Amino acid sequence: MGCCTGRCSLICLCALQLLSALERQIFDFLGFQWAPILGNFLHIIVVILGLFGTIQYRPRYIVVYTVWTALWVTWNVFIICFYLEVGGLSKDTDLMTFNISVHRSWWREHGPGCVRRVLPPSAHGMMDDYTYVSVTGCIVDFQYLEVIHSAVQILLSLVGFVYACYVISIFMEEEDTWFTPPPPPQADAPR
Repeated sequence: MGCCTGRCSLICLCALQLLSALERQIFDFLGFQWAPILGNFLHIIVVILGLFGTIQYRPRYIVVYTVWTALWVTWNVFIICFYLEVGGLSKDTDLMTFNISVHRSWWREHGPGCVRRVLPPSAHGMMDDYTYVSVTGCIVDFQYLEVIHSAVQILLSLVGFVYACYVISIFMEEEDTWFTPPPPPQADAPR
């Protein structure tokens, strides 16, 4: 078999998805974004399961991966809608932190070109030692960086879905040939 088979392509794609999810997980941890952290963790587990299923010829594991990719696309569409404030969603809510803290995306203060200044609260507005952060000069706003991350996840998942379906069909065809009974013996014609 050549290296450009569907199975090999799915293995490479799963490895790329793992790298992308791990990168996203790191930045979500830095921003204390608990909802995406949980989603990324589940995604990493299922991608490893899909990778294992592809390597070990286990179509059921790949089916789980395929179903998960549909859910993962849905989650990332929600993330895009959240950061672009589609519908009644607002990126300034604490939804991504499960309303536990007031943290926001790590990219909000540390994006490319951003200059971050910590401003102490004014004396008459003492609010329990909260400091205010002023961010200026960002090349790309944080919400667009989050949208780009989600769009990459969607693209990888859609391609992964297609390859997973192809690999499942190949595995099922091979499995059918393994269990096909031999043809019945031909009776010799009377002479």
